[in-house]
Formats: sequence, C-alpha cells, structure tokens
Amino acid sequence: MKAISTNLKKASQYLTLLACLFFIPELTRAQKHKDKPDKNDVSYLADSSVLNRSDYLASLGKVYEAINQVRVTTGSFYKLNSIKPHLEQDEAAISLLRDRLNQKDRPQNLQNLQMYQTLLSELDSHNQTCLEDLKEYDEELNEVKTHLLELGKDTVLTRLFSTDSLKVVFKSQFTELAGKKTEMDSLIKTNTSILNALMARTSTNLINIKELKFLTENQLKLVGIKAFGKERRYLWETINQKMNRKIGFKHFLESEKKISFYYFVYTRNTRLLLFLTGAVFFFWVYYNFKTLKKADKMDVTTIYGFNLLRPKPYQITFILILTLAPVFDLLAPALYIEGVYVLLAILLASLLYKRVPKKVFYTWAIFVVLLLLPILLRLLGFQARSQRWILLIFSILSTIYGIKAFQNLRPAAGKFSILLPVGIIYILFNILAIFCNIFGRFTLTQIFYNTAISAVLNSISLILLASMLTEAFILQVKTSRIRRNYADYFDWQRVERRVGGILGIVIFIIWTTLFLTNLNIFNELYNFVLGLLNEKRTIGSLTFTLGGIVLFLVIIWAANFLQKYITYFFGDMGDDSLEENKSERSKLIIMRLILLIGGFLVAVAASGLPIDKITVVLGALGVGIGLGLQNIVSNFVSGIILIFDKTLRIGDMVELGDKKGRVKEIGIRASTLLTDDGAEIIIPNGSILSNNIINWTLTNNQMRAMLEFTISKPYDREVVSTLILEVIKNSDNIFLNKEPKLIISPKSKSSSQVRVYFWCMDISMAEPTKSSIMASIFDEFDDKGIEVLS
Repeated sequence: MKAISTNLKKASQYLTLLACLFFIPELTRAQKHKDKPDKNDVSYLADSSVLNRSDYLASLGKVYEAINQVRVTTGSFYKLNSIKPHLEQDEAAISLLRDRLNQKDRPQNLQNLQMYQTLLSELDSHNQTCLEDLKEYDEELNEVKTHLLELGKDTVLTRLFSTDSLKVVFKSQFTELAGKKTEMDSLIKTNTSILNALMARTSTNLINIKELKFLTENQLKLVGIKAFGKERRYLWETINQKMNRKIGFKHFLESEKKISFYYFVYTRNTRLLLFLTGAVFFFWVYYNFKTLKKADKMDVTTIYGFNLLRPKPYQITFILILTLAPVFDLLAPALYIEGVYVLLAILLASLLYKRVPKKVFYTWAIFVVLLLLPILLRLLGFQARSQRWILLIFSILSTIYGIKAFQNLRPAAGKFSILLPVGIIYILFNILAIFCNIFGRFTLTQIFYNTAISAVLNSISLILLASMLTEAFILQVKTSRIRRNYADYFDWQRVERRVGGILGIVIFIIWTTLFLTNLNIFNELYNFVLGLLNEKRTIGSLTFTLGGIVLFLVIIWAANFLQKYITYFFGDMGDDSLEENKSERSKLIIMRLILLIGGFLVAVAASGLPIDKITVVLGALGVGIGLGLQNIVSNFVSGIILIFDKTLRIGDMVELGDKKGRVKEIGIRASTLLTDDGAEIIIPNGSILSNNIINWTLTNNQMRAMLEFTISKPYDREVVSTLILEVIKNSDNIFLNKEPKLIISPKSKSSSQVRVYFWCMDISMAEPTKSSIMASIFDEFDDKGIEVLS
C-alpha cells in the first residue's frame, strides 16, 4: 500500500510539472503589458551571443524523445494483458480453496489436504512472479516520469515556453507537442492506474494464500491427531444424524472437478514431462523394432524371451505413463490418483490376459473389482454410516481374498516372489482397516485400506515396468549391434541381470516413496532426513554437510556405473569379435573417460566443499602418491595416454614383451589382452607404455605370411612357380597389390626348399588362409606328380 501511495504522489508531481511546462505561455500572457516583446521581432535568433534556432530545436527534440519514450515504455508492458486473467483465475482458486477448507459438513480427505499445500505453493509462486513483473513495470514507468521532471529544470525549455515570440516561431512544433501531450497523459494515467490496481490485487492474493497455508497445515495436524482418536461413534452405536448427512453425487463431483482443474493448470509442467517420457519410450521401442524388421531379425524377440514388448508399443507406453503418474504427482487430487489406479488396473488386466495362467488372471480380476467398487460408492455420495459399512464389507472381503491369493500363488511365485511381503502387508492393513472402522477411527480406516490396495497395484505395475525396460534395453543392444555390423550373438542374460538389478533398486525406492506417501508420513520423514543432511557440521576449520557427502558419493557411483555400462547401449559388450569396429570402441573409451572425470568434477561441485579445502585434500593426495600410490596414478595416467595417443586400440593384434594377442579392453588402470588360446592377460597400463609395443594392426590390418616346404628333384622350376602363384592369387583374403614372392633354393642333391611370401588382407584370418593355400598347393603338386618331402 505504501508503494501505491508513493506512485500516486509521483503522478501528482508529474501532472503539476506538465502544467508548468505547457501552460507557462498562458500565464505569461497576463503580464504582456509589463514586458511584451514584439512578436515579429526575431532578430535575436541571428545573434551569436544568445541561443539560436538549433539550440531551441535540440531542446524540443529532448521533449519529443521523452514523450515518445512513454509510448515505447508502456508498449513494452505486454504481460499486463495476461496478468489480469491469471489473477482472476488465482482469485477463483483461492476462493474455492477457502470454501473447501472451511466446510464443516464433510471431513477433509487427507490426499486432498496434501494437494492443497502443493496448489497453494504454486499459487504463491505465481503471484510472487506477477508482483515482480508489476514492480518492474512500475519502476520503468517511474524512470520515465523522473526524466520528464528533470526536463522542467532545463533553462532553455523554460525560456522557450515563456517567450511569446518563440511560440510564434515554433508554432507547428508546439501544436504537435500538444497532441502528443494528450496521448502521453492518457498512457501514463491509464498504466499507473492498472499497475496500482493489479499490485493491490496481487498483494491481497498473497495475504490470502498465506492465511490458507496456515489453515491447511493446522487441518493436516488435526487430521494426524484425530486419526488415532475416536472420530466417529462405534459401529454398533446409534447414528449421529449431524455427521451422517448425505452429499449429492453431482455436488461432490463438481467440487472435485473444479479443484482438480486448478491443480492441473498450475502444475501442468509435471504432466508434460510425464507425457514426454512416455513419448520417448514409445519411439525408442518403435524405432528399434523397425530396425529389427528391416534387418529381418524379428525372430530374436522369441530367442530373448520378450513377453511384453510389441512392434507398436501403445499398451505398454500407457502402462508406463500411468505407473509413473503418482510419482510425478505425489500430492495430486484424490480423484485423479483414484482414476489413474482404476485405468492402470484395467490396462494391466488386458496385458496379463493370455500371458498368465487363467487362475492368476482371475485372481487379478477380483482385485480390480475390490479396487473399483469402493471408489464408485464413495463418489456416489453415500451417507457416512453407509460408507463405513460398505468399507467394512470390502475390507473383510479383501482380507479373505488376500489370504486365499497368498496361499494359491505362493508356490508358483517365481521371480515375483518379491510380491509375497507385499501380500502380507495387504492382508495386515485390511485387518487394521476392519478394527479401525469398527472403533470409529475412520481416517485410519481409509488410510489402511487405500494403502493396502495401492501397495499391491504399485508393486505389480513397477515390476512389470522394470521387465519392460529390461526388454527394451536388450532390444537396444541388439539393434545397435545390427547397425554397427557386430556379431549376432551376445550374452543377453548378463545384460538382463545387470540392468534388472539396477532397476530393482529404483523400483524399490519408488514403491517405498508411494507407500510412505499413502500412509501420510513421507513428508515428515523427508523433512527430517533433509534437515539431518543439510545441517552444517564443523571439524576444525572444515564445514560440511552430510547431504554434500552423500551427494558426492552418489554422483561418483552413478558416473562409475555409467562409464562401465554405457557401452552396452551402443551394442559393445566387450567381446572379442569386433575387429572391424576398433575406432568405434576407441570413441566409447573416450566417452567413458569423460563420464568418469566429468562425474568427479560435478560431484565435487555438488558437494559444496570449499575450493581451498579441496586444494588441501589434493595436497594430501600428492603426499599419498609419493608414499605409495605412484603405481596407481602411473597406471591411471598411462591409461589416459593410451586412449588419446591411440598407440593401442580395441581389437589390435599386438605383442607386449613375451605376450601376444588381441587387445580386448583398455581400462583406466589396466588393459586386457586376449590370446589365441582364449586366455585373458591383464596388464597394467604403466607396464604397457614402459615396454616396446609391436602393433600388427596400427595402420592397417594386413600381414605377411610365409609357407615353407621341401620338394624332391627333378621338377620344372617354371611349372612349380606358376602353379604356386596361381593358387595364391585365386585364394581369398589375399592382398594382391603386393606381389607374392617365391624363393626356390637347393637343399641337397635330391631336394629343394621352397619359401612362399604373400600378404593377407585380414590378420585374423592369416592362419586359416595359410592352411587353405598349403592344402591347395599340395593337391596341385599331386596332380603334376611333384613329390613334397616335408
């Protein structure tokens, strides 16, 4: 309010200034008999000792510029057109929240009370943003007004507006200024009035939001306290007519729709992110299946045991979206969450149909009914006592159902054995719901019953989601290998185990979060842990938080995990059959190194540790290196040199000292050499750089091979030479750009030694090529009657 009064005061001063600026000529006419210059006498304009026409025009230009600036400034207030309807929407939402929080004829739903907090936070943030924009516009308008006030101190303008002869000379300019002044007055008055009104409304909204936040927090505390006390009469006692009023279905549904509408409007970004996640998943799976179909490899879906993925994954995409919806909206309206659960249960039923035994499917169908009917009965607005009896019946039926299902499905649980503890929770919570209902603890009854239902639904949907993602990842590995012409076979069971293990941890965290949220203890537990982690602790001169340390370790772990398994995503399983893709694998090694170093830097930045303290740690690390870590650091640095220097590449055939084999892996600390016998030799990177390296495939994949044998005399040298060269040229894997060489030298009176040199295009096929050529030569010698001695 103080800001508004200040603005009004400035506006008044500004209008007084305008009157002085533009009506001084009128005031001076009253004194024309005292000192009236000749209107036709303008000779002084030619006097160099006084102001000339250019000086006056320059001053008038300042006035024009100031007046035009008003139009430019007010024209930039483009947000005013959207702020007004947004404020009207905010006021309607605040009014509806006040009505719902003040109603006494219906107990507040716990989920909705939590949602009110989220909605009020969004409203508060939105109004704060509006107020900041309005203040920014107000400051810009005040700057323009201040500039106009400063023009009133210009002596040239004062003389121009107070001299009648100058008015005649600059009559056209004065006429134009009069029109612009009218427009300027209108713009300033209108925008000042709009800004003041909108700021007043925004300030009022912020005050109301603060009041409603306080009221919501109080009601949440009361719900928590009353939940363990007797809220209603015992089930066998007489009815309390005041607490047993019926709320009509239309009235209740309309109210729920309104509050849900406002929630979705103010939190739309979370659902946009959710739908974007679903779209990415859909096109990811669809594109990979398209690659399989193009390569005529659709049979791999059977080989790898795909049960959930389909070439057009509409169904599983909707299941993914609905499964993650409660995660993206932990405190969404109860009607929204219930609707998501109903759709998810139905979609899961359609997914499980014909994929599981009939007995299991019928068990799930009964669960869907137990989930659906209580929601429908509540929406119909039954009396409170009727709702209690209906919920009691369903709690008893759910308990019996849970016990029977547990007994029937336990022997065949298999990989779903994780559901057995969830089944125990389901039975236990339904029993608690029965007792709470009988003894008048209706809030606890609803919490236990809804938590039991959601625990089972979320566990099954999350397990199926993990299976979908695992299958999608295996599909990604397969299609990546197809695109890069890698070998068809890879150890997909290893991928399934490792990806499944990580996803298992993730879905457990998600399930626990949803479980605690349904029990209404997540926020308290989260705030407690957050406070514990963010509490500053001091050891000597070092200040740190547990949260910073935990975040540091988590980021380091995530970076290490990614650098280990990022190659899987691109089809590289670390096998030894990728000789044709050495450059690709080298790029992946560089990517792994970037992830590791980048992860460390991000972890240090996120931990919040002061840079000077990190310097001390690095100094201590330097001492440690000097005392005993030099080999580790040497190997680490050598690994970086190997990666960027490209002395060795994945798939190269090398000799390191007395070791010969193919480079299978270049790690950060050590590299792996695969011998022809199948042994894997792990050599520290420092040892590699400190020895001579013979790389057979550094610049090309060619190798010179030699055959040596002895033939008996007599023979025709030209026939032997021609025969051997023809066999070589007609063989596969021969590099013909380099001519084969043949040397025949006498060994004794009865024999000669033959040496044949030729180049193989692929070193990996050198031995089979030599064997094949040798066999062909011997066959040709047999036909010609030439005897081979050895």
